[in-house]
Amino acid sequence: MQPHEKRSLVPKGITIGLAIFALILSLAGYAFRILAGEEVGVVLRHAAVLVPAFVIGIPLLFWLGSRVFNKLNGMHIEGWNAISLGYLTACISMLWLMGGYS
Repeated sequence: MQPHEKRSLVPKGITIGLAIFALILSLAGYAFRILAGEEVGVVLRHAAVLVPAFVIGIPLLFWLGSRVFNKLNGMHIEGWNAISLGYLTACISMLWLMGGYS
């Protein structure tokens, strides 16, 4: 019997690309707000909360969820797959929010 080899379905390049896209999406709206004349301090405080929530928080929650499922249910969810799904969810959420404000 061969040892269980863990393999990710999503290539790491796609995960990194989604992370970069999430960062660009999260910062893009703030540049327009500053150009529109909003106070820089207000924009930066808002960005300091929301950018890490979308770029770090959502993927981290998906990764933690995969770890919990792996421990409790004996599933074999790869960390990279969970992080990729987290970034994809973050990007879709930001696009959805942007669409609501446009």
